[in-house]
Amino acid sequence: MIDFRGVALALSVLALPMLTLPVLAGGSARADSQLSVYTWTGYELPKFHAQYDKAHPEGAAITVFGGDDEAFAKIKSGFHPDISHPCIDKLPQWREAGLIQPIDTSRIHNWEHLFPLLRGLPGIVADGKVWMMPWDWANTSITYRTDLVQGHPDSWSLLWDPRYDQRLAVIDETKDAWLIAAIMAGVDPFKESLADIDKVSAMLRKQLPLIRLYTTDMTSVEQSLASGEVVAAMTWNATYVNLKKQGIPVAFMQPREKMLTWACGLVILKGASNLDKVYDFLNAMSSDETGVALMRTYGYGTANKAAFDSVPSADRAAMALPQDPEHALRDTLFVMPMQNRDAIAAAFQTVKAGG
Repeated sequence: MIDFRGVALALSVLALPMLTLPVLAGGSARADSQLSVYTWTGYELPKFHAQYDKAHPEGAAITVFGGDDEAFAKIKSGFHPDISHPCIDKLPQWREAGLIQPIDTSRIHNWEHLFPLLRGLPGIVADGKVWMMPWDWANTSITYRTDLVQGHPDSWSLLWDPRYDQRLAVIDETKDAWLIAAIMAGVDPFKESLADIDKVSAMLRKQLPLIRLYTTDMTSVEQSLASGEVVAAMTWNATYVNLKKQGIPVAFMQPREKMLTWACGLVILKGASNLDKVYDFLNAMSSDETGVALMRTYGYGTANKAAFDSVPSADRAAMALPQDPEHALRDTLFVMPMQNRDAIAAAFQTVKAGG
C-alpha cells in the first residue's frame, strides 16, 4: 500500500472501542495523555495495535487520511501528530521538510526480524540515521473481471484499451497513475527529465477520456468492479482479495512490464509528546500478531518476516502475495522517489484538469 496505499483501503472509518476515542477523517478528539497517530484509512483497526491498548487503557487518538500527499499537506499546515504513516517514495520529502526525527532502532523489539530488504530501502537510512520503521508492503497491478474482459491480458496497456471506454479505473496518485503512464511512454519513471514529463503527460491525456473512475477511494472501485460498471482497474492486493471473498470472477494481473511493489512505514514526527508511548506503539505495530492480522485482513505483506512466514503458503497465494518475498520484491518495480517530483505533480494536476 495502499485509502492503503492508499493504501485508501476497502473499509469505511470504524468507531474504535471505548479504550480509544473515535476516529475522525479530519481530526480526532484527543485527551492530552493520548498518543496521536495519523495513518491510512483502514489501519485504525484495534487489531493492529492491541498490545498498545492493553498497556495504555486511554488508547491512541487516531486520525486517518486517504493518500500521502493529503497527509503531507495537513502536517505542513500545522497538524501535529506523534506518529504518521507515509510510503517509502515520500519519505525523502518528509525528511527534507524537517517534519520527522530519527528512530532509535534499539527500542524496537522486532527490528532485526523485519525483512532486511525493506530495512535497507533507499531513504530509510540517511545521514547515518534511521527515519522509518517499515510496516506494510504489497503490489499494484490491474484487477479485472475475467468474465467481462476478453482473453488473458498481461499488459498495463489494458488501461488504454478503447474497447473498455468508460469502464476503466485508475488510482489518482502520481506514484500509481503517473508511474504506469511513464512506463508505457518508455520513460524511466524515477529519473524523468523535464522533457520526459511532456511524454508522460501525453500518455495520460490519451488515457483520460477512457477512465470512468480516477480516485483513491478503493471502496468505490470495488463496488464498480463487483457490479460490472468497471471491468478493469488499477488496484492494490486488497481489492482483489476482497472481491474474491465475494465470489466475483476477478484476476490480479502479472503485467509483462512488471507489477509495482510499494512499501510504507511509521515515522516519528518532530515534537512527539511522549517517546515512551511512541515506541510502545511501534512495538505493538511490529509484533508478530499484528503482522498476521494485516495479512489476514487486507492481503498485504507485513514487514515482519516471522509473521509473514507463519501464514501458510496456500493462504499467501490466495492473497496474490509471493512465496519468496525477498526474490519477488527484487523482481518487481519498486516504487521509489521520483526525480523532478514537483514538476511531475504540477503536470499531473494539469492533465486531470483537461490541460
